[in-house]
Parts: sequence; C-alpha cells; structure tokens
Amino acid sequence: MKITPVQALNDNYIWMIQDGNYAACVDPSDATPVLIFLVRNRLMLAQTWVTHLHHDHIGGVQSLKNGFMESPVYGETDIDVATHTVTAGTQFPFGDGLVTVWATPGHTDRHVSYLLENAEGLHVFCGDTLFSAGCGRVFTGTIEELYDSFQRFNQLPEETLFYPAHEYTAANLRFAEFIEPENHDIQAALGVAEHTPTLPVTLAHERKINPFLRVDLPHVRERVEELAGKRLNSGLEVFAALRELKNRF
Repeated sequence: MKITPVQALNDNYIWMIQDGNYAACVDPSDATPVLIFLVRNRLMLAQTWVTHLHHDHIGGVQSLKNGFMESPVYGETDIDVATHTVTAGTQFPFGDGLVTVWATPGHTDRHVSYLLENAEGLHVFCGDTLFSAGCGRVFTGTIEELYDSFQRFNQLPEETLFYPAHEYTAANLRFAEFIEPENHDIQAALGVAEHTPTLPVTLAHERKINPFLRVDLPHVRERVEELAGKRLNSGLEVFAALRELKNRF
C-alpha cells in the first residue's frame, strides 16, 4: 500500500491511498489533481473518505462522483454528497486493511477521522482535528470536544502515523517555539519543516513538539498561565488558553 499527498488549493493535501490498481482519496477539495494522479498512475478510484463538510475538503467530490459512479463516498450525516453515511464505529475494508471511523469533533461538530489498520501499521486521516505541532480552529464544535479528541488520539500507539489535511507545520512550529523556547525538538523540527511535505508524522514525534499534546507538562502550563494572565486548573483549561493564544499569534 502506498500513501501519497496530492497538493490542492493553497495548502491542502488530498491523501491518495493506493492498493494495487485501486485508490482511495481523502478530502478531495478539487477533483482535477485527483484525476491527474489517477491517470498518471493508471488507477481506478475505489473510495472517497470525507472528514468534514468544509468546502476545502469536499469541493471536488461531486465531480469525482460523476466520473466514478460506482465508487462509494463515505461521510457523516451532514455530508450531502456522501453515498455511505458513517458514524463513530463504522468499519469498512480497503485493500488489505480495515478502516474504522472515529468521531473527532471540535473543529466541527460532526468531524470524523478514518483509522486505516493494515500490516504496515495504523494510519490516521485526521482532517482538520490534529495538525503537526497544532490543532484545528473551533468552528461548529467546542473546545471541550477538541480537547477530548486529542486525548483520544494520544492513547494510540506512539508509532501511529497521522495524515492531516493541511501543510501548516512551519507556522505551527513557530507558535510552539513561542510556547516552549527551550524545546530542542521543536527547534530541530523547524529546520526540517523548510522542506515539504512535512507529513505524515508519528504520534511519538507530535508528543515532543505539539503543545496541544503537552498541556499536562508543568512548564507548559506555567508558560501558558503567564501569557494568558490567569491561573489554569486543568489540562482542558490550558488547552483552551493555548488555542486562544494561537488565534492571536
């Protein structure tokens, strides 16, 4: 199985998952780069997975449906272009692997992630929930939901690979360095982030450089309290204050 990021719009990645002569695509914001990829690699589009309803994740779905009418489109109940509705716990096969749907709200209220497990390991297509060194903004979800989604991700094996939908790594790392100026892992990652794509990333890596996964560390809490100008009494409060700081950074 081969997983390739296809660039679209300004900073989107459409993840193409290839198994033999078939491919699945995740969050096709634009059909054109998907079609080019399929033709160049002589692939048939077998499935489309949608994490949430924002246009930069579903903009190309209808065109792909028109061209591949037998190819299912998976999405939550708010995805009108979906042909197969998914909810938390939904499972379906792709290639030699099994896909499990997790509810990972926060960015939106019905955001989902697709966890593909095969012989090579666990691959998490997390849309706009987790970014390398960052997290998504809160729109129709809540900060409590986003925090819970991160807590759940953090229980996965450390070798788990995450496939976010945007190339935001360098900007996120600059904020992370602002929060933890003495973190040498963040400094090293900033140098690497000059070259893209920076994704996918392991959970082990994110635990070292993503401040939103480090809210329980005393020095992170103290730094966020200093910047927020108030006492923070839980990991959730630190997480929420971090998101507000990032919004203004």
